[in-house]
Amino acid sequence: MTAGSDSDGGALVPPLKGVRVVDLTNVLAGPYATYQLAILGAEVVKVEVPGRGDLARRLGAEEDLNARGLGASFQAQNAGKKSVEIDLKTERGRKQLTRLLESADVLIENFRPGVLTRLGFSWERLQQINSELIYCSLSGFGQEGPLSDRPAYDQIVQGMAGIMSVTGTEESGPLRAGFPVCDTLGGVAAAFAITAALFGRARSHRAVRIDLSMLEVAISAMGWVVSNYLATGLEPSRLGNENFTAAPSGTFEAADRALNISANQQSQFEALCAVIERQELLADARFSDAGSRKQHRLELKHAIETALAARAAAEWERLLNEAGVPAARVLTVAEALGLEQLAEREFFNVLPAPHALDTTITVLGSGAHFNGAPFHVASPPPLLGEHNDDLGDD
Repeated sequence: MTAGSDSDGGALVPPLKGVRVVDLTNVLAGPYATYQLAILGAEVVKVEVPGRGDLARRLGAEEDLNARGLGASFQAQNAGKKSVEIDLKTERGRKQLTRLLESADVLIENFRPGVLTRLGFSWERLQQINSELIYCSLSGFGQEGPLSDRPAYDQIVQGMAGIMSVTGTEESGPLRAGFPVCDTLGGVAAAFAITAALFGRARSHRAVRIDLSMLEVAISAMGWVVSNYLATGLEPSRLGNENFTAAPSGTFEAADRALNISANQQSQFEALCAVIERQELLADARFSDAGSRKQHRLELKHAIETALAARAAAEWERLLNEAGVPAARVLTVAEALGLEQLAEREFFNVLPAPHALDTTITVLGSGAHFNGAPFHVASPPPLLGEHNDDLGDD
């Protein structure tokens, strides 16, 4: 693993090195959580259904990879893990899982509520197996309550959390986010909760049960949108690419493409007007203060875009940032991945592909640096059952 250095100049030890995670999750939220733990040094043992494995193994645009059980969706959040096949519906499989749990620090699963109990692993039983186990249940709505038994996918949660209701314009919305944001948020929250529980367990030496609801995480992540409603009772509206809290702040068309500008402060608005050579806007009563600018945001947007039409977005991006006005072109995914900033910070991790493939694969980091450098996993996503021998004989 790449890492920074400690005060003595040696390699920094990954903070979760020595932590063993038994991962019963599938597809995205749970695997994303355990991928974050793996980046930080945890040993993640992924328990999969024999012969079938994680559904994500078969999800991706490349059919050959899907057929090999290494679909792009699986590659995205399973590098650095081990894979063992265990049939939890058999006595043999339950014994194998019990042995894994005896030496584990963490168990995480995203079954429907009650499934693991019916398989013979109730919370009481888990504490008997391992009195210091951190057990995280990651579900759509939590383990209790009138919605707890419902199945949940990312889009279901996006809709129920209100995210879709505030996404898009009045004409285009309600609209889902362009990636599974609730799954990802749920995974981050689970990794955070597990890490916090491990820290607390170091002092209490007691088992901890974490019940994580993706719905609640999603609503919490909406932040000021929800808080504004709670404080005022006003329903948020769909403003597309406009910023509800300030103007001019949103997406503007330059000569060749879209450009995000966030002139949220008075000084930034003044600098923006100077850069685009429209100082007369400062004397316009419609734009004289923050409240007036929000009230007349469409007129202000038109005036700014008229000026922006004179130059390419990249040039405006440079000029505005030099003047202290946050601005950036709206990039495609391919353009974003090509940013020099990401390469400089070693965000990408190139690994040899599993032996079924004669190539390399690129996986992503977490975005966190420790003493000046990131941690990365050292091994590619596992083949299904690649580490079955680690289970030993019955």
